[in-house]
Amino acid sequence: MRKRSPQKPPLRTNGPQAQVVRRDDDWTTRPELRLRILGLPSEITTHTLWTSFSRHGAVSQIEIFEDSRGLRDGSARITFSPPPLEPFWQRIQPFRIRWGAAMSIPVQLSLEAPRRTYYHPSPVNPSIKYPELMILQADSIDFGIMYDQNTMMSMHTVVASPMGRIKFKQNMLHRETVVEFRVDINNRSELFRFSIPFAHLNTILRIDSGQSDKIELVVSLPTPPHFFRKLEERDTHDPKARYWAEHDAWFRQTDITDFPLQVRNAPITIKKPGPIIDIGRWTTYRLKFDISSSKAQYLFRQIGQALRDYNISIQEMTEFEIASHREPAVWKYIDQSIMAPHEPTSTLADLFKDESIPPLAFPVRYQLEVCISHGYLSEHNLGQEFVRRLREMDPTKAQDVLEYVANQEKRIFAPMELFDIKIIKGSASRPPIPQYCAFIRSATVTPSTVYFNTPTVEISNRVIRYYAEHADRFLRVRFTAEKDEGKIYSTDKDTMNEVFTRVKRALRNGIKVGERHYEFLAFGNSQFRENGAYFYASLPHLQAQQIRDWMGSFDEIPYVAQYAARLGQCFSTTRAIIGTRTTIKEIEDEEHNGYVFTDGVGMLSPFLAQLITHELGIVRTSSEPPSIFQFRMGGCKGILAVSPHSKLQEITIRRSQYKFAARHEGLEIIRWSQFAASNLNRQIIVVLSALGVPDEIFIEKQKAQLADLTLAMISELKALSMLQKDIDPNQMTLTLAEMILDGFQKCQEPFMISMLHLWRAWSIKYLKEKARITIEKGAFLLGCVDETATLKGHFNQTPVLQAHESMEAKLKSLPEVFVQLSKGANGKPKVILGPMLLARNPSLHPGDIRVVQGVDVRALRHLKDAVVVPQTGDRPIVNMCSGGDLDGDDYLVIWDPELLPREWNHPPMDFTPAEKIPLGRQILPDDLTSFFVEYMKNDNLSRIAVAHLAFADFMEDGGKSTKCLKLAELHSTAVDYTKSGVPARMTRDLNPSKWPHFMEKKNKPRESIYQSRKVLGKLFDQVERVDFVPVFDVPFDTRILNAYRIESTMLEDAAVIKRQYDAAVRRIMAQHAISTEFEVWSTFVMSHSKASNDYKFHEEIGRISMALKDRFRALCYEKAGGSSFETLAPFAVAMYTITVGEISEAVAEARARKTSMTADKMPMMSFPWLFHSVLGKIANRTVVP
Repeated sequence: MRKRSPQKPPLRTNGPQAQVVRRDDDWTTRPELRLRILGLPSEITTHTLWTSFSRHGAVSQIEIFEDSRGLRDGSARITFSPPPLEPFWQRIQPFRIRWGAAMSIPVQLSLEAPRRTYYHPSPVNPSIKYPELMILQADSIDFGIMYDQNTMMSMHTVVASPMGRIKFKQNMLHRETVVEFRVDINNRSELFRFSIPFAHLNTILRIDSGQSDKIELVVSLPTPPHFFRKLEERDTHDPKARYWAEHDAWFRQTDITDFPLQVRNAPITIKKPGPIIDIGRWTTYRLKFDISSSKAQYLFRQIGQALRDYNISIQEMTEFEIASHREPAVWKYIDQSIMAPHEPTSTLADLFKDESIPPLAFPVRYQLEVCISHGYLSEHNLGQEFVRRLREMDPTKAQDVLEYVANQEKRIFAPMELFDIKIIKGSASRPPIPQYCAFIRSATVTPSTVYFNTPTVEISNRVIRYYAEHADRFLRVRFTAEKDEGKIYSTDKDTMNEVFTRVKRALRNGIKVGERHYEFLAFGNSQFRENGAYFYASLPHLQAQQIRDWMGSFDEIPYVAQYAARLGQCFSTTRAIIGTRTTIKEIEDEEHNGYVFTDGVGMLSPFLAQLITHELGIVRTSSEPPSIFQFRMGGCKGILAVSPHSKLQEITIRRSQYKFAARHEGLEIIRWSQFAASNLNRQIIVVLSALGVPDEIFIEKQKAQLADLTLAMISELKALSMLQKDIDPNQMTLTLAEMILDGFQKCQEPFMISMLHLWRAWSIKYLKEKARITIEKGAFLLGCVDETATLKGHFNQTPVLQAHESMEAKLKSLPEVFVQLSKGANGKPKVILGPMLLARNPSLHPGDIRVVQGVDVRALRHLKDAVVVPQTGDRPIVNMCSGGDLDGDDYLVIWDPELLPREWNHPPMDFTPAEKIPLGRQILPDDLTSFFVEYMKNDNLSRIAVAHLAFADFMEDGGKSTKCLKLAELHSTAVDYTKSGVPARMTRDLNPSKWPHFMEKKNKPRESIYQSRKVLGKLFDQVERVDFVPVFDVPFDTRILNAYRIESTMLEDAAVIKRQYDAAVRRIMAQHAISTEFEVWSTFVMSHSKASNDYKFHEEIGRISMALKDRFRALCYEKAGGSSFETLAPFAVAMYTITVGEISEAVAEARARKTSMTADKMPMMSFPWLFHSVLGKIANRTVVP
């Protein structure tokens, strides 16, 4: 190793404006060193700079600077980590940059001061500081699995060498553990690393090696970390980029194998073909260290203390064994019946033996792979005897056992003991489900592995209903980062190429479970946005292509994105209307000025609306049906608004609603109009702030909401008032309000109090994270068109109106809308009059929020809980609201005068979609799957929204700044990507370098975070999060417990159904990473798997929760003997009694053992509240039978 040169006197820098650089005597001890470069040509690239400087040391970062106009200013910064060995920037001779093939140019170099101390304070004691990066060299690393609690099975070992060191790094800045190692692949040494966030580490085992200077650490993870492979740094530069970092050379990995071609052509399975290291399954790591030197000992103690400060314990293990690698035999035994006919046998006995082995029933095989894929069972613990016992069981019973294992979500080390567990019949078996639902199998494909999930009940779609006899051959697939990490987000770099290749491989090669080979079928439109698709296991007489052919005729569609969207219509989550035949009337759209004002709007009769309401069991506060239904019918889509002029069974369809020719022509309903509360969010607040609404308005409204939420916990009147006004899209606040009216808050019933605590914690969480301020004078409603053509529309000559304009002039210029609530303050319908805001989520452009005039039109009074917009004018007002239309979009309507901005009707953005590019030939399934992957790679919607929020806070002009306006345009393009196929390209200059504190960018460098002084920063600081803690140890309601004398047989029946219900809830919790049953029941989910965004997930969990409740209510009706109150009430009391008994017993045990009563340790409580209204009637009865 070269020695560092002795420090020299100060030297002059190069260049025309040379200046003295003072010596920094400790630059050699810094973790990193930064040099500023001046005098660069504007065409300079990061690759050129890297080539010139990398010969002096390890370049970790390059940044080329621009001025405020976005033009390069001839300067850059080079960061070395660690610092170079010699201070080459102090040489007298000018430093020259290589330029072109035979040129070099002189530049000026200067040493920058350190940007931070490079020490990280302990979260426990800030006076203790750790180096930001601590590195300990390891002698070897083993990759394997935990065979039992005290044994690791080593599957592969990497030994350190002078050319292949193993580094155990603690990055305190990023709060993660990183391990680097080399692997020889096809005679080539490759450098890999994996990173484990501290949040994913709980315990590290320290194994007693018998030698004081030899240490072994074992880290066992429930899910795989992210693995990366380092490419040659010179090959990872973007010629157009201004920024490069060493991490750009680290590419995410999906496999470490000697046989990449075999992997490339194989379907996705749990068992990977020929891995060197199975990064998705071998998630236990043993590292050996030699700490004979005092430096290593000190560093080890320092690392240990730092990890303990982050609540990561290091547990001493005196008894721990390492088992050698052996292939699991279970695959041989469960695959034997599949493989036997194709494999040669050595003896007649072998032949007889192979052919006599019956296969595992597919539901059992599938459920076994559920348990193995999630790590609840390890194939290394399963042998021939286990498979034999499983085969001999009744398939339903065997499935019950395996579903029980999956529901426990715990590793079973002794699987043979499962056969001794007495699982009461029905604990995991599936009772009947509602007609509109289906049991759906699903899989989550991650970069490193695949997880199969226990079938869950979901609202079905057209395709599943039509092929109901083959419903078990459909597989709903989601592609996510890793387990519970959410979507795979796009990137403008190539570092995720391997991941996207794996996605394409799954779509092309399929997914295999036992003998079933699932192949790509299609994807629904919402599913597509969340990186999901349907797969299907073809039969000889029913192939995937035949199903696509049945969906409709799409041959005339020349655009891949549009073709995919039309296929996706068939997968919308719908409920079929089967109680009547309908007749179709076709009419033309209202078009002028290049716009379709009636786009997506049809009509139906009041009679048909009543029939739909009755058939779907829609609960209404009045006798009238909903005014609007979002629907699918054959190849038509959009909304149907009630029209008094429509005939009995007549449906009126416009041309804009017809999308393709379909064989299926039945009416299907997605949802219907209903009142939901209006809530602000960060994007709306940013735009309103830019239009002149003072900060104090938002701050005072949030302050009042926080105070009301606190008061609601002790005041029934306040709780009722808030719950009846702040109505969520799933209407669950109204359910809680009914429970309060029945006296359950007054008597402090545990479930009621738990639900109120959850509602408050959920509301505060979204105030903190989303600025979700509820506006009492507002609503969130479906939009539809004025069929009478009475309402005045928007005309282009309308001026932008400022605060100084007279109110008369302002109101005269406004377009008109009709808004009638089904229930006003007096309980009667109310028409909203006067100026109001009209907006659609998301709103990023200052012109997205329109001021309109609410008027009363008698001919429209049959429409309630909807916003009716004009069909007159130069441009549809909904189109000005973030490019909205009327085929099912919701609109925010606010008539609170405090929120009317100073500036009215800022010029709207042009939402004309980008020109589509036809494929030029017949569209094939491979084109659909390629578009699926391209969408994943280029879906910048969330990145654009995040960047807009950051710039809106950072820039002086906020949402009106040039960068924000550009990002608003890109956002519109990104929203349309699913239909247009044209991606929104986000340039590097639109990536923020500064982040406001309220965005909580914990993974960003500290110096890039600043304290926001704008409205969102103030709102964020006003709120303190509240944890949700359920209540178990308070008395239950004796009004219910003492209402009836319940026979033991009824109690037993209720107990059986409760076990089934609890298992179903646990499956939902496991599938979506939800912590408690209370969140599933109420849909107020505090956290979830992030496979979809919070708003979409609230809709999704609403459907899931409704289906769950309908399913088990039907089962209870059957057991009780009917659904009348007199029949059902005793059974509801039995349900409550059983639940109280389980919880009381658990509370007594927890008190005796002095253990905590957390939701994961206590029995479930929500079962009897399937019938909250029945329990309310029982509790308030004056005569006890």
